[in-house]
Amino acid sequence: MNRTPAQSAALLAGLVFIALGILAFVPLITSDVGGMSFAGHGSGARLIGVFRVSVLDNAIHILLGLAGVALARTTSGARQYLVGGGVAFLVLWVLGIVNAGKWIPVNAADDWLHLGIGVGLIGLGFATSSSMRAQPS
Repeated sequence: MNRTPAQSAALLAGLVFIALGILAFVPLITSDVGGMSFAGHGSGARLIGVFRVSVLDNAIHILLGLAGVALARTTSGARQYLVGGGVAFLVLWVLGIVNAGKWIPVNAADDWLHLGIGVGLIGLGFATSSSMRAQPS
């Protein structure tokens, strides 16, 4: 199958999110897995000892990844996934900055990561949009 750059980027992003969601349950990769809460700031688990994670957080990453894999089937779906996912991560960044996301386990490292992922996904969505016009879905 010939994939457009948008489709390849969405597929890769989706696979990375699935992997991260699964790896966050693995004791050697995530510290204090036993202290992982379902949701909220109370979770003591940290992916690679840095990023706070919870069961809900991990499930959302896996679902987000599955959406990326599914939407990567078409160029327009892939671009929508990249831009929409980027916007969602920027919203998470704002929630973390203003301390409004009590249902998500965040710290400063998570905030910076959400900002970087959000900008990166949106950038990929727009950078690959020219390929969308050149090739049909």
